Amino acid sequence: MNAPRIEVDLAKIRHNTQSLVKRLEPLGIAVLGVTKAVCGNAAIAQAMIGGGALGLADARISNVGKMRKSGIKAPITLIRTPMLSQVEQVVSVCEASCNTELSVIAGLSAAAVRAQKTHGVILMVEMGDMREGISPDHLGVIAKEVDGMPGVSLKGIGANFACLGGLVPDATQMANLSKLAMSIDRRREAPLEIVSGGNSANLPWAMGQSHIGRINELRLGEAILLGVDPVTGKQISGLYTDAFILIAEVIETKTNPASVADRGPCFDARHLVAQNSQNARSILALGVQDTDLSGLTMPVCIRFVGATSDHTIITNPKSHLHVGNEVKFHMNYGALMRAMAAPNIAIRLLGDAPLLKSISTKHSRPTLTLV
Repeated sequence: MNAPRIEVDLAKIRHNTQSLVKRLEPLGIAVLGVTKAVCGNAAIAQAMIGGGALGLADARISNVGKMRKSGIKAPITLIRTPMLSQVEQVVSVCEASCNTELSVIAGLSAAAVRAQKTHGVILMVEMGDMREGISPDHLGVIAKEVDGMPGVSLKGIGANFACLGGLVPDATQMANLSKLAMSIDRRREAPLEIVSGGNSANLPWAMGQSHIGRINELRLGEAILLGVDPVTGKQISGLYTDAFILIAEVIETKTNPASVADRGPCFDARHLVAQNSQNARSILALGVQDTDLSGLTMPVCIRFVGATSDHTIITNPKSHLHVGNEVKFHMNYGALMRAMAAPNIAIRLLGDAPLLKSISTKHSRPTLTLV
């Protein structure tokens, strides 16, 4: 079997999605399954839809194109502000997109008119995380301009948290987002359809509230895929944390003495574990080029020694690993994103993998450190 590889349990992804959908549904919050970390893998996207996600969300138009070619028909929202150079593609394959720039929305408007389509626009508001967004003071004016553009429809507003600035969403911020939505509602003939409160970091807030205001959507990736709260890294009760396992193969095992030569200034000895001459070192066919090694959780008894672009060196004081043995790792979100995008890592799908078919959702809206 090919290695390195990622083994993906689709049943666990489906379970995680279903569990979160059921918990949020009584609050009137729908779930968008975020597929950017898995590079738009269609089988994983289908597992999310099968678990009850209202639609999908991705940051890259190439991922969306891949899902469409694989037969995914569910609504897809582009959650990174579209590039002006890609507005035609965005209108072609996405029902909606998150936006912050009027010039881009004007481009989407023109592209939608040419394609005889109506493209949904979600205006992203800067609520303190300092990544992307429109100032709350300017939101009303921009919303009015979008309402006057042909080919696009102002579907809603949204916000992002716990990304660039690490701002953890709380009741005050969510209440402010609801107030912004209601202020726009009062200026329009119909209320906004979507108020997208944030991502997986919003789950503790949502599940701890009896009244969530106007928030009716969350964009969930890490919670579905890895079953953890991205702020604390802790497991979310009832969710699987092992839907993705990275497997690497041993290509060498030898007992070598520790190096005593002087290291060059570019090499950091702090990342090396002192070598015991009685312990064999094993080399894995996996390196920095393949994933974020700091985001891997080492199996019990295995210690990380160091890594290069193509090799990871480990020791196992309990027993020697043999050439051809496989070592399994859990990954955090950063390691998962890089590993799924690595061209030399195979993907093996496990669990219930139904054949892709035309899907249209009709729901109503109500880290561990290496040592």
